[in-house]
Amino acid sequence: MATAYVLINCELGKEETIIESLKHLDSVKEVYGTFGAYDVIAKIEHAEKEKLREIIIWSIRKIEYIRSTLTLMGIEGQN
Repeated sequence: MATAYVLINCELGKEETIIESLKHLDSVKEVYGTFGAYDVIAKIEHAEKEKLREIIIWSIRKIEYIRSTLTLMGIEGQN
């Protein structure tokens, strides 16, 4: 199982809108609003690493009001 954590910067006041959008994506397992440099963090899982990449690029990064993302990929076997 491939895992990634996506740290998200969004437009001011749109955090809850983005969190709700992320909750509707099947591969999103957890999502939280955060304090600090990023506004939202999402844990994404999928059986195929390539499919995980596609979800991040074509589904998550295209959500309205997202300004930028930083993706951290988990190392398989180090969990």
